[in-house]
Amino acid sequence: MSKEKVLILGVGNILLTDEGFGVRAVEYLEAQYRWPENVTLMDGGTQGLMLMSILMDCDFLVVLDVVLGREAPGSIYLLEGEKLRQSLSFRDSMHQTDLVDTLVTCELAGHRPRALVFGMQPYDYKTMQVGLTSEAEARLPEFCAKVVAELVHHDICAEKI
Repeated sequence: MSKEKVLILGVGNILLTDEGFGVRAVEYLEAQYRWPENVTLMDGGTQGLMLMSILMDCDFLVVLDVVLGREAPGSIYLLEGEKLRQSLSFRDSMHQTDLVDTLVTCELAGHRPRALVFGMQPYDYKTMQVGLTSEAEARLPEFCAKVVAELVHHDICAEKI
């Protein structure tokens, strides 16, 4: 019996401070953990619809991103269903589409993966500067530990290196 294909996708614009948090989180997870063979980690940047073929090739999509919610900066969110629209995923793509629209397009094309978004309320996502704010940088280990802990509930177990 084959395991489902899992894609952990870090998204965001690394040129806009904390907007790049998802990309930095996937880099951290790749460097700090050993993942099962059926799990792929990827920097999705701001590619939006250009990621469609990759999304359609997975069964379970885990997006790491910044989320504009109502909580204080640094708050961590787990989003599913219609709450996925709170994620900034893919809004800065050349097609100006969001994650939910991209997933609906995948469904129309034949395969929509299950999806979760792990996000953090950004401290600053408008300043053009490469690198996270010091506050967001400090939240990376805790954020990533929460991602790893939640994925265990989905039978995805990573090993700390």
